[in-house]
Amino acid sequence: MTKTIKTNNTTPSGDVAPRRAYQQTVDAVLAQKKSHVDGLSAAEAAERLKTFGPNALPEKKGKPAWLRFLAHFNDVLIFVLLAAAALTAVMGHWVDTLVILGVTVINALIGHIQESNAEKSLQGIRNMLSSDARVQRSGKHETIPTRDLVPGDIVILRAGDRVPADMRLIESHNLRVEEAILTGESTVVDKTTDALEGELPLGDRTNMLFSGTTISAGGGVGVVTATGQETELGHINQMMAGIEKHRTPLLVQMDKLGKAIFVIILAMMAALFVFSLALRDIPLGELLLSLISLAVAAVPEGLPAIISIILSLGVQAMARQRAIIRKLPTVETLGAMTVVCSDKTGTLTMNEMTVKAIITADCCYRVEGDSYEPQGNICLEGSNEPVQIKPGSVLETYLRTIDLCNDSQMIQDERGLWGITGGPTEGALKVLAAKAQLAPVDARLVAKIPFDSQYKYMATHQKMGDVEQVLITGAPDVIFALCRHQLSKQGAVPFEPQYWEEEMARFARQGLRMVAAAYKPATVGSTTLTHDDLREGLVFLGIAGMMDPPRPEAIDAIHACQNAGIRVKMITGDHPQTAMSIGQMLGITNSSQAMTGYQLEHMDDAELAKAAVEYDIFARTSPEHKLRLVKALQDNGEVVGMTGDGVNDAPALRQADVGIAMGIKGTEVTKEAADMVLTDDNFATIASSVKEGRRVYDNLKKTILFIMPTNLAQGLLIIIALLAGNIIPLTPVLILWMNMATSATLSFGLAFEAAERNAMNRPPRKTGQHVMDAFAVWRVAFVGTMIAVAAFMLEAWLAPRGHSPEFIRTVLLQMLVTAQWVYMINCRSSNSFSLNMGLLRNKGIWLVSGVLLLMQLVIIYVPVMQTMFGTEGLPLRYWFITLVIGIAMFLVVEVGEAPDPSFPQSRIACLTRPASLLLRGEGRRIVVRNSP
Repeated sequence: MTKTIKTNNTTPSGDVAPRRAYQQTVDAVLAQKKSHVDGLSAAEAAERLKTFGPNALPEKKGKPAWLRFLAHFNDVLIFVLLAAAALTAVMGHWVDTLVILGVTVINALIGHIQESNAEKSLQGIRNMLSSDARVQRSGKHETIPTRDLVPGDIVILRAGDRVPADMRLIESHNLRVEEAILTGESTVVDKTTDALEGELPLGDRTNMLFSGTTISAGGGVGVVTATGQETELGHINQMMAGIEKHRTPLLVQMDKLGKAIFVIILAMMAALFVFSLALRDIPLGELLLSLISLAVAAVPEGLPAIISIILSLGVQAMARQRAIIRKLPTVETLGAMTVVCSDKTGTLTMNEMTVKAIITADCCYRVEGDSYEPQGNICLEGSNEPVQIKPGSVLETYLRTIDLCNDSQMIQDERGLWGITGGPTEGALKVLAAKAQLAPVDARLVAKIPFDSQYKYMATHQKMGDVEQVLITGAPDVIFALCRHQLSKQGAVPFEPQYWEEEMARFARQGLRMVAAAYKPATVGSTTLTHDDLREGLVFLGIAGMMDPPRPEAIDAIHACQNAGIRVKMITGDHPQTAMSIGQMLGITNSSQAMTGYQLEHMDDAELAKAAVEYDIFARTSPEHKLRLVKALQDNGEVVGMTGDGVNDAPALRQADVGIAMGIKGTEVTKEAADMVLTDDNFATIASSVKEGRRVYDNLKKTILFIMPTNLAQGLLIIIALLAGNIIPLTPVLILWMNMATSATLSFGLAFEAAERNAMNRPPRKTGQHVMDAFAVWRVAFVGTMIAVAAFMLEAWLAPRGHSPEFIRTVLLQMLVTAQWVYMINCRSSNSFSLNMGLLRNKGIWLVSGVLLLMQLVIIYVPVMQTMFGTEGLPLRYWFITLVIGIAMFLVVEVGEAPDPSFPQSRIACLTRPASLLLRGEGRRIVVRNSP
């Protein structure tokens, strides 16, 4: 006989929704599914299999590897290079052709290797389905493949089984189920056959079993209500398959930059072609080679590879901080993140239930300590002095009871870290008793009633010397009903329910969960214990209030995120009061109110968009709620990070700009769907990753600012040569040497720059902000023109002196490379002098400087390289001349350039002030101060 349990959640008036399986009695569900307790016949099962299809998730065929590789050639700048390669091949310049093609293939390979295959996350969900199921058909037990299950099948389940389909329980024998993969909550769920009423989230549907979850204890029988795509796991699979991952802000901006460069190249080539052919009468072959050189010069061929390498270095740095980046662009997206939506359990909290308060009839106590480590004092509420626990006192009797009526054990691993065996609630009580350091007693277990979800308590008969007692722990409301007396200083006195309810309500507002304890003298000589033995004589002892406490480092990390302009939101499957209490402890901005999944369920998109911005605590949420919240925040222009560990989190993680999975307790599905995996499940790691992401983006901007002037200078030099009728100053192969070899090498120096001092004290950058802002465009134009003019003047000085074209090109190459080297140092900072202590600390700059010198010696003096690149050996004095030119350009850029608009002081103004105004802080570091 089943009963109906009512809840406060009801369908809004006017809406008559069809009753779901969890809202119906067992008989009603069997009738709806046209089944019965003896199961379906083989013929009926076969017919339903044709109708409903196999109990499996459909597989989506992914793109073949060769097609994904070719997709990396779909870029306008790559098209320019391929066209240049084709023209050089037609003209017979095979070395140039092979080098240009090699560059395009290398870029495509780097992109292909770094690309993640999103289909793995869907495969992970499919792997969660069990392979076999025990069913009852025609009154007989059979084991069949899970794929053959159909709605209406009767399935037999026992401990350790993975649930093969969604089903309504028709029998439950102390059945407990691990549903964390769907609900996100780590505690097991006690299952019943009772019908429920109202709209309930998955975690509260206690008469349902869901595909992919695991039976942790007990056994049961269920009737299949949904298979394949119609299961809750199938709905998640559908959501995953329907999500298109957003392009990261950096990729969007690089696309814009590439298209802008492409337009400029086409315009310059068209204008020069018309001018040179009409006015200069340059032979077509020579003109085409010059235009090819211009195209190759203007395209920053090495930029994609350099960006990938810098991002890879960021990945390595984050890995050292316990964050594994699965998708390269995630590194810089972290720096643009404006909102972090975090799960509560284990991420913001320690995932270790800890007793924080004890309520007795006479007073309340505060318990210190935040983990399973048995360290922490028990103090009177309002006092910091540890209490003296006297033998026979109410407190000692309560602590002794929760210690003995307990199946949990404390364990310590080889690293000295404490843990527990058994459930988290019993473990918390065991740790509390250990903190009290009670005198050992010789206790022997005589009889026991294990915890049962129907009765909601556990009881033991203990023999302690000559004393025998029955001890009981469990849900307060249940034990209240069994007690007529309570223990106080005066002994056993009449039970006062109002006092206990008021104290429980007070501590519940702090997010504490309650466990009560009572005792009675046992019948001497009895060897059994039944539920009837607990009906009379129990004396109420007290209540323990426990919680999963916040991680101390998470509090600091949330504060750091808020200082960095990142809003932290908690999205949890836990109860609203608990979530708000934890939120207040963590310092989450708006923790005084919470929005529940039930409320979200009945909101339209406009209302949801408003709630997503207004609220910071969301409780009792489902996978659909999390996904809708992330989408609503993104539609509002936010760059969203989302943490999670269960399969229920996977759709939201995939939708988010930065999906963050837990490495320890996260499922494989979640890790595959995520962009980043935290190996320590710690929110503080997110804050440090944001700082690293901002450092990487700053260094990427510096790198782009470093590379572009060289390309502009090379292009201008060719244009000037064509207009003046001079020889081509640089061949395509020399240009590619500078763009791919020297630029890439020197870029490493900027990649190792430390984070700016204000990295976590400034708001996130706007996603629409172009990587080449007005200041960057001006600086590229200024520096590129200066380098081109200097190179042209050097060529004009060399030409009348009878040097060969190869010699002149070699000198120009060395001058341009020297200019790259000094300008790299200029790019270290846009708001302070580049020659500061940070330059000495950046070992990467000195390493790449040495590598660059070696590379230049090889290309200039090694015969094979001279033949390949068309260079000649240089006397020492030309090295000195190019170095002097480079130093002069460094000083011009360092002192005379227009300042970054975000830093209103120009360096010229700085140089006119007393040195005392320029020196402050950190030893001899030179920084810019604002004007008084």
